[in-house]
Amino acid sequence: MHRTPHRRSLRITAIATLALAVAALTGCSSAGSASDGKTFTILQYEDKTTAQGQGWQLALQIFKKKHPDVDVKFQTTSFDGFRKNAKLVLGGNKVPDVVEFNKGNADGGQLTSQGLLQDLDDQVTKYGWDDKITGSMQSFAKYDEQGKAGSGKWYGIPNVGEYVTFYYNKDKFKQAGITAEPTTMAEFVTDMQKLKGAGTTPISSSAAVNQGFNQMWIWYSLVSAAADRKHIDDFMFLKGKVDFSKDPWKTGTEEFQDWIDKGYVGKDLGGLNYEQATVNFLSGKTGMLIWNNGVFSRIKDQSTFGWGSFTLPGASMSMGSSGHLWGVPAKAGNKELAYDWINTTLSKRVQDKIGELGGLPLAGDTDAISDPVTKAYTQRFDEVVADDTLSFYPDYPVPGFLDFIQNNMSAMSNGNETADEYLTKLQQFYDDGKKTVNQG
Repeated sequence: MHRTPHRRSLRITAIATLALAVAALTGCSSAGSASDGKTFTILQYEDKTTAQGQGWQLALQIFKKKHPDVDVKFQTTSFDGFRKNAKLVLGGNKVPDVVEFNKGNADGGQLTSQGLLQDLDDQVTKYGWDDKITGSMQSFAKYDEQGKAGSGKWYGIPNVGEYVTFYYNKDKFKQAGITAEPTTMAEFVTDMQKLKGAGTTPISSSAAVNQGFNQMWIWYSLVSAAADRKHIDDFMFLKGKVDFSKDPWKTGTEEFQDWIDKGYVGKDLGGLNYEQATVNFLSGKTGMLIWNNGVFSRIKDQSTFGWGSFTLPGASMSMGSSGHLWGVPAKAGNKELAYDWINTTLSKRVQDKIGELGGLPLAGDTDAISDPVTKAYTQRFDEVVADDTLSFYPDYPVPGFLDFIQNNMSAMSNGNETADEYLTKLQQFYDDGKKTVNQG
């Protein structure tokens, strides 16, 4: 496992991955800048084993058949690699024709406000994408002139949704004397006590400063559990004053520290990333894993034990959002092909394949899903979207927030920072970042 001191090497690896993609773009004859449409470059970071990744492989087959004269370059980078170097990639002389990018003011908003992405309003109307992407799923597709999400022009197009659940090992639950899924927070805490008493780490987690996302998701899930729509929208869309010394932030963060102190999330988390947390769950070392639908098909295919999933019991709000976004660089040379590519990923064949694999497609048919476990998982997502109880992800509002939160999650998980100390730092960072966003 990688310890915290190695975070520099991890970051270098991510940047190197992107550098290879940039070099490949530069090396392609007229890649991303050809006006004749003979070379078309897609840059994305989904693992091809995921439901979304498999759906996009089908989209690639469809697209190539439709455009036999086009040399399609389907290039893969890493999430962190693109997020940290997006401005370099999109601001160069040779750019991809279509890219996958992260949502929110901190990432997508920065790119739109700096004119690096093409607005898609005309294409949304032409293709009817707003009939497929509705309600809260539109929230991070639109940005105003300052780069604030929630209103303005369309700059990104998601084609899946996301929500965070607790995947659980039914065998571990049974061994600990747990006979049913918890329905309240009190029952959930009791179940964690039973798992720990049986010698099983209750929740598989991670807190590496590079891709140690699990602890952040546990923390924000506990905040969301006590939040309402106004709390979330004020925080996420910079609509009002957010006081982190009060609830739901105080209660959620104190509960999070309590879970750390009681060993519910394991130990030595500063050296673990999300992949290692997933492996620990799949290998039967832990009782639960907190993650979104990105790991659904993997657990379904690779688990050697009976499993199930549930959202945090008794929570008012649940973590989730639209998926990452397709965007078209302002300098792209093949924009019409880019629009057709996006439309292909939203086509019925592609969306239904993603749905069959548990990928939560925004334009798929839930009733058409044949597997009952996958269907039930998708129906639960449909419910939280219809109820408008998604709290999005905590790193979206201000620039640099993801790195800030991950660093402090690591500090709290290692016992080097208290809940109150974290909330004080959180207030300062958020307020400073809000000023930066509001100044455009």
